Amino acid sequence: MLVLVVDSSTPAVTAALAEVTADTVAVRAHRCTVDARAHGELLAPQVEAVLAEVGARPGDLGAIVAGLGPGPFTGLRVGLVTAATIGQVLGIPTYGVCSLDGIGHPTAASPPTAPSAAAPQSTAPPPTAPPSPAGPPVATGDAPAGLATAGAQRVLVAADARRKEVYWAVYDSSGQRIVGPAVDAPATVAAQARELAATVAVGDGAHRYADVLGLPLRAEPRYPDAAALVALAAERIRAGAPGEALTPLYLRRPDAVAATSRKSVLP
Repeated sequence: MLVLVVDSSTPAVTAALAEVTADTVAVRAHRCTVDARAHGELLAPQVEAVLAEVGARPGDLGAIVAGLGPGPFTGLRVGLVTAATIGQVLGIPTYGVCSLDGIGHPTAASPPTAPSAAAPQSTAPPPTAPPSPAGPPVATGDAPAGLATAGAQRVLVAADARRKEVYWAVYDSSGQRIVGPAVDAPATVAAQARELAATVAVGDGAHRYADVLGLPLRAEPRYPDAAALVALAAERIRAGAPGEALTPLYLRRPDAVAATSRKSVLP
């Protein structure tokens, strides 16, 4: 089945086509442009480009996978509206994946490599993880078992959330999200990462605030990986699961709110 993958939760605007079979997932075409101010201008042409590269038409698509964020409102909604619109027009299912999973899952699944930077790490034993500020993690498997694995690699994923904050989550060595997603100041995230015994950090936010987070860095992936996003939705795609509403993970209240009372214009 030919699957369209889109993500606009970060400055990286991503579109890809993947072939999902009974036992494999293969990316056949991929476009990614880093531009925090041009999500709306870039995504549709990238979708057209990946279709053209493999000689496919929109009608050849069997499903759509979209990164749900977290991410800033303006950019994130571009990808989700695009995915939802195409899915509705074509009558095909849409599936959502937390965009941070597209960074944390492939990082945790890959063998440890020499980090791009290093910082002192806490030697304190890992305590039980606190509940996620954004609710229970959405992942397959048993989260408590992952938390109890002593000495296993734990990955902190941090994406730039602007306003001197980061969107973040922590993953165990199997790639399962055990805490997050949440949005906090880097110093708060650093404290949480120490409590959770995170051993490495990854993502554009991790690079931006490396001095505060104090963890060794993985150079890549800085942004959600299209192959990981579709792989995380592959089980649902193969099962023919019903399409899902693409609910964005904004994690913040909107800046603009409706007035709660009328203001007199008379002197």
